[in-house]
Amino acid sequence: MDVIAAYREVGTYRGAAVMCGTTHKTVKRIIERAGSGGKPPVRKPRERNFEVAAVLVAERVAATSGRISAKRLLPQAKAAGYEGSARNFRRLVAAAKKEWRRDHHRGRRPAVWTPGETLAIDWGSVGSLHVFCAVLTWSRVRFVRFAGDERSETTLAMLAECFEELGGVPKVVLADRMGCLKGGVVANRVVPTAAYVRFATAYGFRPDWCEAADPESKGVVENLVGYAKRDLVVPQAPFTGLHAANAAARQWCAEVNGVPHSEIAAVPAERLAVEVELLGALPSLRPTIGKTQTTRKVDRLSCVRFGSARYSMPTPLIGQRVTVVEAGGRLLVTDMTTGQVVADHAPVAPGEAAVLDEHYGGPRPAPRRAVRPKTETEKAFCALGPVAESFITGSAASGNTRLAGDLDELAALQAAHGEAALLAALERAVAFRRWRAADVRSILAAGAGIPQPRPVGDALVIELPQVPTRPLSAYKIGDVS
Repeated sequence: MDVIAAYREVGTYRGAAVMCGTTHKTVKRIIERAGSGGKPPVRKPRERNFEVAAVLVAERVAATSGRISAKRLLPQAKAAGYEGSARNFRRLVAAAKKEWRRDHHRGRRPAVWTPGETLAIDWGSVGSLHVFCAVLTWSRVRFVRFAGDERSETTLAMLAECFEELGGVPKVVLADRMGCLKGGVVANRVVPTAAYVRFATAYGFRPDWCEAADPESKGVVENLVGYAKRDLVVPQAPFTGLHAANAAARQWCAEVNGVPHSEIAAVPAERLAVEVELLGALPSLRPTIGKTQTTRKVDRLSCVRFGSARYSMPTPLIGQRVTVVEAGGRLLVTDMTTGQVVADHAPVAPGEAAVLDEHYGGPRPAPRRAVRPKTETEKAFCALGPVAESFITGSAASGNTRLAGDLDELAALQAAHGEAALLAALERAVAFRRWRAADVRSILAAGAGIPQPRPVGDALVIELPQVPTRPLSAYKIGDVS
């Protein structure tokens, strides 16, 4: 039966509900909807307990640019009459922040980089290890190195090494307001330090700075800092030292620059080959970074003295001046004319010497005092060959003060016995360390019947003859009857 017809007939909600087999509440909703023209009745909005603090929250969110937290704002709301729970209040603050951000969106847009234009740099740290990161923005070539601090000299040295690695200088170097390069801020304009200005002038680039507290404006290098920490530092740490850490960083950069980049869908190393044509040329004379480098002159030993110790140099640099600097636990020597590192030594204690064999064309030869005959007798005796020189060397070392007279006697023995016999006698005398002419005469007098010792050889193996054998049972004692 129709609900409306049943209600018109009986006049009550419950009576109509019994007739239609439903509840009186359902009948009431149907009758009210029919009375309003078929539309559901307007529901009275339910009051919430945070309405008393809604205006306060909206004002504080707008005043703090959506950064205030609900925990900090809750005491003020309670003072204004809010009596609800902290959870319900957090919903109110979250809704107010969402509403504020919708009307105050920053309107960010993706960056469009120009080839050869910008190099973004930044520092990161993991414990006591500092990570310098740089990205050539168009080709996405990444440069990562480690250092023990973030001082101005260290940052400029890292930039110089990055330029050498890239093979050129970009037009702009973008950095945040790092204290090592910032001399001050006036009217929101960053004043670079004098050292940074000199460095930028020498290399021919323009320093640029991000807005304060705005890391998003250089997110391309911010992402590299996090990537280097996750993929390089965490899997391989701890490093044994900065030298090992930078060796791992060089290998890691070669790997990531040789595979396709997810953002540009290209290999950064291949794009660098194109972008390097648009980079500025490196200066022919590299600027001095930090303290003035020590200069030394390469002496006749092809060494320089530094810290009361000697360090070897390549022999073509003898007589030239070089610069010596100690960095990263290594002593680096640079040619002043070309700017190239010509020697890399580990520092040694005062009074010691650090010598590299490749600087002298090979390992040091053993000392040798050659036999140089001067008199006619000496020349005639040394003409017999190396055995004669060995005899003179051994006889002199044994303290034979009559060696000059013995050579005259040996010349007479050569005339009497012949050169071949004398050479054989001299070889035996050298082998048995007999250093007098009388000893050689005795050897010659003994003739060919003297024993000839030989070095120990292989074991002597002799095949013994086969003989008949009997079993042990043949030797058993029988019973005596």
